[in-house]
Amino acid sequence: MSVPEQEVDAILLQRTAAGDDGAYRDFVVRHEAGVWQRARTLAQDTADAEDLLQEVFLAAWRAAGTYRGGSARAWLLTILGHAWSRMRRPSRQEVVEDTETLESLALRAGWGTVGPLAEDEASATIAEAFARLSDEDRRLLTLRDIDGVSGEESAEMLGLTVPAMKSRLHRARLRLAAAYQEVRDGSA
Repeated sequence: MSVPEQEVDAILLQRTAAGDDGAYRDFVVRHEAGVWQRARTLAQDTADAEDLLQEVFLAAWRAAGTYRGGSARAWLLTILGHAWSRMRRPSRQEVVEDTETLESLALRAGWGTVGPLAEDEASATIAEAFARLSDEDRRLLTLRDIDGVSGEESAEMLGLTVPAMKSRLHRARLRLAAAYQEVRDGSA
């Protein structure tokens, strides 16, 4: 009989909290690739992604005794999100209110006007469009559309209510579509 994944993580973190370095190495090996992939998606710079990876696993090691079960992946992604926010925290002058209307976002997104592209061209266009988004939009889209984290978990990880998360997700998807159109059309 095999032990469920969540129980394995809980055991490894309990042993880590008790000072077992080998258990922590095993925990890191289990989750490093997934955290690295998300760190690269957020940071888009190898050095920043490496810093994030270190921050996440250092914080996880320090907090191993506070882990209360559940999805270790979600726990690590929450730590990643906090670390990314600390790295990218804008100054008060950089914070801009989201004043663009949904209608103007939809028009910029070119709803109903997208024609076919070759697969390679579409992938490159999507990657460039994704890179143009704000850190917050990339993080939310990564959680929901790439990682498949539930709406409730995403909202909790971001410190939002579910309705606020859904609203921000909708806007982030529209901004991605708008950025896609801009890249495709060669504008901005």
